[in-house]
Amino acid sequence: MQYRTFGKLDWQPSALGFGAMRLPILNEDSGQINEPLATAMIRYAIDQGVTYVDTAWPYHKGTSEPFLAKALADGYRAKVKLATKMPTWLIKSLDDCDSYLDQQLERLQTDTIDFYLLHALHAERWHALRDLNVTAWAEKQIASGKIRHIGFSFHDRYEAFQEIIDDYDGWDFCQIQYNFMDVNEQAGTKGLHYAADKGLGVVIMEPLRGGKLAKNPPPPAVAALWEQASVKRTPADWALQWLWNQPEVSLILSGMSTLQQVEENVASAERSSSGSFSAEELALVDKARAAYQSLVPIPCTACEYCLPCPQGVAIPRIFGVYNEAIMYDDVKGARDTYLNWLDAKERADLCVECRQCEEQCPQAIEITDWLKKAHAMLMAS
Repeated sequence: MQYRTFGKLDWQPSALGFGAMRLPILNEDSGQINEPLATAMIRYAIDQGVTYVDTAWPYHKGTSEPFLAKALADGYRAKVKLATKMPTWLIKSLDDCDSYLDQQLERLQTDTIDFYLLHALHAERWHALRDLNVTAWAEKQIASGKIRHIGFSFHDRYEAFQEIIDDYDGWDFCQIQYNFMDVNEQAGTKGLHYAADKGLGVVIMEPLRGGKLAKNPPPPAVAALWEQASVKRTPADWALQWLWNQPEVSLILSGMSTLQQVEENVASAERSSSGSFSAEELALVDKARAAYQSLVPIPCTACEYCLPCPQGVAIPRIFGVYNEAIMYDDVKGARDTYLNWLDAKERADLCVECRQCEEQCPQAIEITDWLKKAHAMLMAS
C-alpha cells in the first residue's frame, strides 16, 4: 500500500480509503447489508494496508454504522482511523449535536471517532450551523476525547466552499466530490488546491462518479481514446490514477460493492504515486472527459440524497437506466430493465412534482423534468 500526506496532520493515510456507502446488499434493499461478504471485503482491505474507513448516519438506511462496529471487531478497529458524519439536516440545536454524536458512538461501539464531519454542507446549511456555534461545540468534543479531528463534506459551488474554509481556522480536513469529470463542478480543482494550501487534508468521494467511470468496456468513443495510450489501464484505473497523480489529494474513498472491486482498487492503490502522469496522459484524460460529457444526459451519482421519495419513486435507479440507455446506445435493453426489474410502484410516472428531491440533490438536477423524459422514453413501444 502507498501512503500519502494529510494536510497539516502528522499522519500518513493509505492512498485508498474504504467508503461504507455502497456495501453489498440482500434482496435489492440497501438497508439489508450482506454482512459476511461486506465484513470479508473490509477486513481484506485493512489486511492489505487500508487505514481509513468512512461511514455516515444515513448510509444503508442507518445500518452502516452498526454494521461497521461488528466488521471492525477482533482488533480491526485499532488498525484504522474511523470517520463518520453528523446528519446536519437534522440539527436544530446543539443538544441535537450531542444526541446524534452519542448515538453514533454507541452504534459504532467506540469511545472516539477519529474523523468527524459535518455532512453535506452547502451555504444555507453551513450558515445555520455556524449560527449555532457548531465549531465551538466541536472543540469541546475534541477536548473531551469523543472526536479527534473535525472536518466537513461538501456539495455546493466553489464560493460556498471557500467561505466555509475561511469561516473557521480549526478545520483539519474536508471531503469533496472530485473526479476527472468534475474538475469545474462543486469545489472542483480550484477547491482542491485551496483546501490543500490552507493545510487541510482533502478526502475524495465519488472518484468514479458512482461507478460510471469504471464501466468496462466504456462507451466506444472513450474506449478508443484509452486504446491510444502507451500504458494500458482499465477505465477505473485511469480515473483513480489521475486523482492520485495530484499531490493535493490526501486519500480516495471508494464505495466498493464486491470483493473483486476491493482487490482491484487495492492493487491500483499499490501502483499509485503523485506526479506520475505524462503530459500526453493528462491530455488523454481531458479528451475522455469531453467524450463522456457529450454522452451523459443526467449527472446523477446515485448518492441517494434524493430518497426517500414520498411517492416511492426510485429516482437514482431510473436515472441510471436512462443514462445507460443513452451512453451505451441500448434503449431496448433499458426498456426491458425498466419494465421487468423496476416495480411499477417505483416508476417515474408516480412523481407528483413536489420537488422535495430537488431540494436535497447535491448535483442540482432538475429531477422532476428528467423523470418525465425518462418515463416517456423507457415506456415507449
